[in-house]
Order: sequence, then structure tokens, then C-alpha cells
Amino acid sequence: MGKKRVMVPAADVDLSAVKYQYEAIQAPHLTGLKFKLFVKLLETPLIGPLIISHLKKENKMIELLQNTVIPEAPMYRPEYPPQESETGVVVVDEDGKPEDRVELAMKCLPPYNAVSSWNEDLASSFRYWKIRDYAHAYRSKFVTPSMVAEQIIPVIEEFNKKDPPMPLLISFDAEEVRKQAAASTKRFEEGSPISILDGIFIAIKDDIDLYPHPSKGATTWMHEVRPVKEDAISVSRLRSCGVIFVGKANMHEFGMGTTGNNPNYGTTRNPHAVDRYTGGSSSGPAAIVASGLCSAALGTDGGGSIRIPSSLCGVVGLKTTFGRTNITGSLYDFGTVEVTGPIASSVEDVMLVYAAILGSIPAERISLNPSPPCLPNLASRDGADALGSLRLGKYTAWFNDVQSTDVSDTCEDMLNLLSRTHGCEMVEIVIPELQEMRTAHLISIGSEFINSLIPDIEDGKGVRLNYDSRTSVALFRSFSASDYIAAQCLRRRLMHHHMEIFKKVDVIVTPTTGMTAPKIRSSALSYGETDLQTTGYLMRFIIAANLLGFPAISIPVGYDKQGLPIGLQLIGRPWGEATLLRLASAVEELYAKPKKRPASFYDVLKTK
Repeated sequence: MGKKRVMVPAADVDLSAVKYQYEAIQAPHLTGLKFKLFVKLLETPLIGPLIISHLKKENKMIELLQNTVIPEAPMYRPEYPPQESETGVVVVDEDGKPEDRVELAMKCLPPYNAVSSWNEDLASSFRYWKIRDYAHAYRSKFVTPSMVAEQIIPVIEEFNKKDPPMPLLISFDAEEVRKQAAASTKRFEEGSPISILDGIFIAIKDDIDLYPHPSKGATTWMHEVRPVKEDAISVSRLRSCGVIFVGKANMHEFGMGTTGNNPNYGTTRNPHAVDRYTGGSSSGPAAIVASGLCSAALGTDGGGSIRIPSSLCGVVGLKTTFGRTNITGSLYDFGTVEVTGPIASSVEDVMLVYAAILGSIPAERISLNPSPPCLPNLASRDGADALGSLRLGKYTAWFNDVQSTDVSDTCEDMLNLLSRTHGCEMVEIVIPELQEMRTAHLISIGSEFINSLIPDIEDGKGVRLNYDSRTSVALFRSFSASDYIAAQCLRRRLMHHHMEIFKKVDVIVTPTTGMTAPKIRSSALSYGETDLQTTGYLMRFIIAANLLGFPAISIPVGYDKQGLPIGLQLIGRPWGEATLLRLASAVEELYAKPKKRPASFYDVLKTK
């Protein structure tokens, strides 16, 4: 046995000696029949384990996990020291009614200007309709929820009939949508809407329970072994606010991919360019918002699954602190990296939906000791002072490690604008052990995923998975108990490094993804594809928020030379959602260039 590498304790790491290591993933890019053959070999006794072992060795996983002595004790889920209170915020009652929290969130927003919203020509100066626009239209009797439903339903049906299919929704019942819309319309006619979210159309990712729809996780069989008997907690909170659910949004099978490719039901296309991926795994939620059909959607994020598609589709996506939202009623409501969160076209709409769904599981309030949930008071002038005092941390070598400088330059321009306009201070930081972080996250999410699926795989369901899911299963099954423990020891080290950084800065800033939306290969539509180089670019800046449970948000800040959206990511301190929402709102306001109307966009509100 070779000599083991011994890591110095995290507290003794010399940051001045840290050299940025460019990520180089060693793995084949395969589609079509070659991919199918590769998976057959992976699942062959003797040959498969040899291939997996070779890939793990090439990517230094064995070196990092088995041939390294890690001095820290394992951290099996995020643990945080007590956090300082945020400034310029309003504390929210997480035990109160969701509709009361939404009402409070409304009071935190700047006054609504109906004149400017409705006199703008959407064609000449593109912008998305916001939740408050819908609410104003309903209250002013310009339109009813039932009329909007009749605009949405034929479009959803049309997407399902395309060749090749590119469905936004996996489960859709037009009559159920009409029934919900009629009930909302009646409430408006009687002058008694429940909340600002009454009559607002929202899609739910297919791994979150929405009764009576099945939760398939975009598989062909999950609903056979796990019937849905009630709404997930986050869905029930939205339902109590009067939300209209359009159905279950498409996704990458089991959330185990970053593109949104789905041979089972068809691959959702990017509204900005239909030959491009949406990003994953919340592909349907991001696309349905970007296309204008829904004001918001709920996604899950265990490895960037809200932020990646939000960035690639030019919308806003919030990943909350681990434990801030209640994930009960999703397919992975037992894990340590995944949360439920909102996707919407604007920061204010994300904030309204977040206000409705927030609230920890009671047991986690004891174990995680969260700070009280807060919202930024964007209606108050104190917000400008809170912005000016923010310190933004940037690890330049990492920030610039992107496929195209369009991405890093666009994000850099926004940071410079923030500094000039609001006086935010830019602080150069160093984040050590990024490769260790990627490995620890892969082991953690992979082990949690495979643990939940083993009974079904052993029962013969494994062969009914997509080929890329089967590739993941082969890799994840190779992880040992000692690999898992080593990953959790790395989690504690990485938490130390980040909490030290958060002593010097309030927010870490990065591009959301290291590339814009990748092209869909026609050979990938039938059997899927494995392209870990693309996955590396899409996940480059994502991992810390999942492995360490930090809140993070992606906001659109521009386009590359091909007109594809670019997102800026803000990563906050534990429980620091209010600070992120305030900063994201400032970024949104500073983005002065006109937004591009997506190639696939539907104006379902301004009916003429």
C-alpha cells in the first residue's frame, strides 16, 4: 500500500500557498448506441467494476478518499455557529398562515405602479408580467383566472404533441386546471381573493407531491411504488394562498443530471433557443416560467437543480438554506443536500413565493438552531444603507474559470456596477480544496440517492431507468461506507473554510454556471447522453450551497454573443436569504439593457 497523504487540520491551512486547480474531468462523452453499449458494459460483472475503478482513479477520487488522512470528525449534515442578525429586514412568523406571510412580503415591496406596468408595450420593450400585474388585472376585471387558463391550456397541449415531443409538463389535467381557475374567478367576483397569489399559475417539479397527480420523478415507474396521498408541505402552503397548479413539470430523471435531457417523456427545450438545453434538473419549472406561461414554479436543488436552469433560461432561482423550507413530500425528503425553492421571472415574485413556502420542520429547529426567517424591507430607504455596507467576496481564479469569457465579463460588469452605484466593497478571497468539495458532494448526494433506490433496483426497476441514470447508479453503488465517512470529514473542513470566509465577507459572488445553454444533440434524444465535461462547467460554482447548505440565488445579468442568458450567483451566510434577496433586487434594478423576448414566449395576460 502506498504512502497516504495527510491533510493538515483545516484551521492550519496556509491560504497564501493555495493554488487554484483547474477542473479536468476524465470521462467519455457518449450518446446514442455507443452510450447504450457503454452502459451494458458498466452493468457487466467484472468488466463494469474495472471501468468504474479506472474512472475514479483518473479523477483522483481514490486518492482523495482512500489514500488521504483527514483529521476532522465527520459532519453528516450542515452545522452552523450562531449568525449575526441581518439589517433592514422584517421578521416573519414561520408558524403563522402562509397567506399572512405573503401579505407581509407584499408590504416589504416598493409600491406597485399600475400605470407604468400597463402602459408599456410588451412587444417594443420586453418584460415579464409579475404576480402583482396579474393581481391588478384580476381585481380591475381586465381578465379572470379562467380566461388566463384558456390561454395556457392549448399551449401546454401543443408542446406535448410536438415531434419530437418537448413537454413542459409530465402530468397535466386541463379540467383540473379549469376547476381551480373557476374557483379563483368566483372568489374575485365575490371580492374575496385569499392573497396576492390567488389565481397565480404555478408549476410543480415532478419530484414534489401535488395531489392528485402522481410523482414520477420523470421515471416511467416511480408512481407504481410510491402513491401520492396528499400535497407536499410546500405545495399545501401555496394551495392555502389560492394558487392554481398547472401540473407536474418535466425534469431530468430522478434529478440526476444537469441538462434536462429526458428520453422517457421528451426533452424540454430552452425558450431562448429550442436547439439548446434548459439545464437541469428543474428543466420544466425554469422553461415554463421563462416562456411566460407561469408566474412561478417550485423546484428542488440538490446539486444546482434550481440555479442551473434558472441561469440558462434567464430567470431567477432561489436555493434556500438547508432546513429553511420543509421538504416533506418530495422524493428525497430525507437527504442532507437538497431543498425546495422557487423559480420566477423576477426577484419580487421569488420573494412572494418564498414567503408562502418557508418554515422549518419542527425537529430541525432544534438540531439546526436557525435564525428567524426574514425578508428584506425593499420599501424602506434603509435598504440602501444595508446594501452599501455589504462586502462581496470574489475568488478571481475560480470566477474566471469559464468556457467563454462572455460569462465572466458580464458578471464582472455587474459587480463593478454594484460597487459604483451602491458602494458594495469587493474583497478578494481564496477558497481552498475545491476538488475535495466536488468529490464530497458527489459521494454525499450519490449515497443518499442510491440508499433510497436500492430496494427498487433489487426488485428489477433499475433496468427501467434511463441510461444516464444507470451510469450514475453504477458509480454510486461503488461508493463504500469509508468513502461516505471521508466525504463527511471533508464536509466539516469545508464548512470551516467557508465560515472563516464569511467572517470577512457577507456574500460570495460567482457566475451561476461556467457556460451558457449547451446544444442538444439529436443522437441524445432517444437514449440520453453522458457528458461530464459539460456537467463540470454547469456545476462549477454550485456545490458549496448544497454540500454546506448555504442559501444561494441566481439572477439574470445579460447574454452571450449568441443571445443566450447568463446568470450571476450570490451565495450567502446560513439563514441569510433576506440579504441575498436585497442584493438580487439591486442587481435586477441595475440591469439597464433591454431584456430579450424568448423565441418561445406566450403573453397569456394581455389578451387582445
